[in-house]
Amino acid sequence: MRWVLDQPELKLALRGGAAGLGREVNLALTTELADPARWLSGGELVLTTGIGLPASAREQRKYLRALDENSVAALGFGTGLTFDEVPPELVAAADELGMPLLEVPLRTPFAAVVKGVSTRIAELEYDAVLRASRAQPRITRAIVSGGAQAVAAELGRSLRASVVVLDTGGTVVASHPRNLDVATVNLVRGALTPSASAGVQLLDPDVAVSQQTIGVGGTSYGVLAVVSKTPLTFVDQVLLGHANSLLALDFDKPTRLQEAQRQLNGQALGLLLSDERNLDPVWAQLAQAADGRGRIRALVVNVGSGSASASMVRRVLPALTGALESAGYAVFAHAADSELTVVIPGSETADFARQLFIELDGRTRKGLRVGLSGAHPVGRLVDAVRNAKLAASVAERGGTPLEFTSLAGSALLSFGASREVLVAVANATLAPVAEHDTTHGTELLASLRAYLEANGHWESAAATIGVHRHTLRKRIETVQSLLACDLDVARVRAELLLAMLAGTPTTGN
Repeated sequence: MRWVLDQPELKLALRGGAAGLGREVNLALTTELADPARWLSGGELVLTTGIGLPASAREQRKYLRALDENSVAALGFGTGLTFDEVPPELVAAADELGMPLLEVPLRTPFAAVVKGVSTRIAELEYDAVLRASRAQPRITRAIVSGGAQAVAAELGRSLRASVVVLDTGGTVVASHPRNLDVATVNLVRGALTPSASAGVQLLDPDVAVSQQTIGVGGTSYGVLAVVSKTPLTFVDQVLLGHANSLLALDFDKPTRLQEAQRQLNGQALGLLLSDERNLDPVWAQLAQAADGRGRIRALVVNVGSGSASASMVRRVLPALTGALESAGYAVFAHAADSELTVVIPGSETADFARQLFIELDGRTRKGLRVGLSGAHPVGRLVDAVRNAKLAASVAERGGTPLEFTSLAGSALLSFGASREVLVAVANATLAPVAEHDTTHGTELLASLRAYLEANGHWESAAATIGVHRHTLRKRIETVQSLLACDLDVARVRAELLLAMLAGTPTTGN
């Protein structure tokens, strides 16, 4: 009401009830009813010219008292029409009740007062919503960085009020200010309503206690209470509820972690005591990492060897863990020597695997080789990990994750051990053919390769090297005699083709 009175363009004058200028207004309206109180809900600035005002002094006092009993904020009395001045009985009653009584001069339209008050209310509501939208992220960050005490402090600053968090025994867990006085704490304890999930109590005109029970799933962890000069607004209640939810999750977290630890401990003990080594509980645990079809993928990260591998693992593992949790997935990760093994849902792609490393610095990423298996049922975890390891062993260091499925048709040529065998076969087996080409200027090796890649189809092979099929037949017959083998056998053709793809004495491929 003090703000309303201070608006110079309205030219309002205070005639009584100065003690109530701190009252809040939520609506301005005009009425000429003789008994408007019954239609009002509280917080209104009532504007009237006195047309319906009773004539007797007693009834005038009763009129104003009824408005006050219905929590009307103030009465604006328009002069210059029905009354030339504000009736003295209303002034005396306003001073007695502490209810602001304003004189509205004839030159000030009631509409101007209504508009001014409505605009101000809208501005305050917008400011409150804006303040809440800014406060909510701060409160959320507070629970992560500082727990209950940080949440209480952030909520108290946002509401400009005292905040106290009590456990189920009434002990102070957190408060704002941190050293909250004992009188305020006892005030909260005395205002608590047993078994109530939420409530508000007005202890006197300048003290309101708002409380909410902190709980999850029927389990109570205590009470969050706010002590303010006036009851919290709807927006303030939203902030209170947000803080309460965060506190409930934070208090419930140790319980959930302890339960998970007990479950894992029990499973580990069962495995150690079981003669049959029943791994069903372990597979059930791993199923949390599967997609909706029960499939998983293995991701293997090769961090390199040497003394720096341990520190590399310490940098990479937290990044992978954080990225998986941000994506909403359970983390199954294992570090051993120079490798990290991670399980992800089978529905995820290589692009998702690449995003897991996005937070790592460029220098760290350049030292990694990453392999990704195909999608496998949970029970084929070992196969998935084996495939991911093979892919990681030939992946480009610092490059994108290499999928095992992309190695089809080149796997044997990609891995060191198998390639060495094939090169040895090429040098030992194909040497006679290479020497014949060098000595006689023939093209037996090229003809053999065309024949093998055409899978023994004469027409296709001859067309590839640009000779007649009879010419190709003669060349292949010569190769068979030099190698002392039967090229009609598919296994022989397959071994020779792999050897040629690995490298030959003359081509160096």
